Amino acid sequence: MACLPVTTIRHAQMVDITGQIEALLPADFSGAALIFCQHTTAGLTINENADPDVVHDMLGEFDQLSPWNNPAFKHGEGNSSAHVKATLAGSSVTVPVERGRMLLGTWQSIYLCEFDGPRSRRVIVTLLPGC
Repeated sequence: MACLPVTTIRHAQMVDITGQIEALLPADFSGAALIFCQHTTAGLTINENADPDVVHDMLGEFDQLSPWNNPAFKHGEGNSSAHVKATLAGSSVTVPVERGRMLLGTWQSIYLCEFDGPRSRRVIVTLLPGC
């Protein structure tokens, strides 16, 4: 198990952490990597890495689904929107690994989705051996 620190610099952003995760994988490892976000106002997702407009569009859609200043929210910290968005993104992804390389598609990357930043975040990477 390894802890990957991720620092975000904006209120809402998606940080590509694929390279940092791959750097943690032993060259002879095959199985799966379980990647888990330890926060309730940030999440993880796998999505396109080629066109930055995809990240822009995703963050915009999250804002439409859960606007930051929704008067119906009651949570005292005022960040209910971030909690909703983190739940929609999810807290973990699992990726198959073969000989130290994640078997992501050509255009796929793993993103930490920040919804209440800027902050220092922690992502846990646990290796699950194959058969």
